[in-house]
Amino acid sequence: MLSYTAPSTVEEAVRILAGASGPAKVLSGGTDLLVQLRSGRAKPDLIVDIKNISGISDIREQDGVFIIGAATPGAVIGECEALRQAWPGVVEAAKLIGSTQVQGRASLAGNLCNASPAADSVPALIAARATCVVAGAKGRREVPVESIPTGPGRTCLRPDEFIVEFHLPKRPPHSADTYLRFIPRTEMDIAVVGVGVSVTLDTRGVCTEASVVLGAVAPTAILVPEAAAALVGHNCDETALSELEQAARRACKPINDKRGTIEYRTKVAGVMARRAAVIAYERAEERR
Repeated sequence: MLSYTAPSTVEEAVRILAGASGPAKVLSGGTDLLVQLRSGRAKPDLIVDIKNISGISDIREQDGVFIIGAATPGAVIGECEALRQAWPGVVEAAKLIGSTQVQGRASLAGNLCNASPAADSVPALIAARATCVVAGAKGRREVPVESIPTGPGRTCLRPDEFIVEFHLPKRPPHSADTYLRFIPRTEMDIAVVGVGVSVTLDTRGVCTEASVVLGAVAPTAILVPEAAAALVGHNCDETALSELEQAARRACKPINDKRGTIEYRTKVAGVMARRAAVIAYERAEERR
């Protein structure tokens, strides 16, 4: 029989997970988990609802670092003006997770730990160099977002561990990010390709730092250092964008499925990377 519990502290949640006699699932938003339960894809003995833990559904800022609780709904993220100003790409990615109704529940932790290669928030978080605070029986550890998924539906988290919060680093001056995805429909579909790009410019408008991340074109979202290197040292010129596009295509390792062929996804990844880079540059230019 499926059991349910809603601990009020991180320590209590860890004790429950560590003491579980069978498979347990953590409920932060539930928009993926509830569907999996109803379809029979997930068959846990225990559901541990973490939403009653203080601060786990909040956003706060400390010395320029944004801390987003693991269960913070997308709707709350979308309404945080300070976060939107600092990390517009992360916010626009979070706002793409599901419908308006789903946004009232869907969380970054759920989107990440569902470990879909096409998760919208993940490329944006990786491009932002976000980290996760993970709690478990051995204590807490800070983990880069890109290290959490290890393959479709799989993560590096131990059975006694769960994500407590996300940290977005202090933003350098003249920086901006963006997230774009391509989907077959206009709304509420799974990404054929997703791209997160973050850039920092100097006072002349030359890129000094960049990160480029692709989603839905490999078993996990992937950082593409060669694509970032194509931007560094350049303005947003055709040479840099062309090199970026080619690097993005070379990094792709997609599959054929009903949403697109390998060839199609590879081409679209290059196009979307170019478009995302232009938007990130334009946003950073506005901050110079």
